[in-house]
Amino acid sequence: QVQLVESGGGLVQAGGSLRLSCAASGRTFSNYGMGWFRQAPGKEREFVAAISWSGSSTYYADSVKGRFTISRDNAKNTVYLQMNTLKPEDTAVYYCAASSLGVYKIASMYKYWGQGTQVTVSS
Repeated sequence: QVQLVESGGGLVQAGGSLRLSCAASGRTFSNYGMGWFRQAPGKEREFVAAISWSGSSTYYADSVKGRFTISRDNAKNTVYLQMNTLKPEDTAVYYCAASSLGVYKIASMYKYWGQGTQVTVSS
C-alpha cells in the first residue's frame, strides 16, 4: 500500500507559477513510476506528466511541454510538478499517482492515487 498526499495548489494569475508536491508513504517509493494527472469540471481525467523510478525518464502532455517540469526526490519520498507560465486552461484538480508497473500516460496503469489539490488560474 502506498499513501499519496498532494499539496501546493492554489489560486494564481495567468502567467504565474506553482509547485505541486506529492509526499508518499508506505512501500518503497523508489520502486514506483509516478504520474501527475488533472481533471477539470465536466472533463475526463487527463495525463499531465510522468517520471520513471530513477528520475531518468520523463514524459509530458503536449499541452504542458516546455511549461511544466516533473521531478522526484527519492530520499524525501516526494515527487514535484513545477508549473510555469500557467494558463486559465490549466485550472483543474491535480492528482499524483503511483505505479509499480513502470511509467505510463494511462491513468488505469496507476494503482495508487492521492486526494488531489486544486489549481485555479485566473485570467
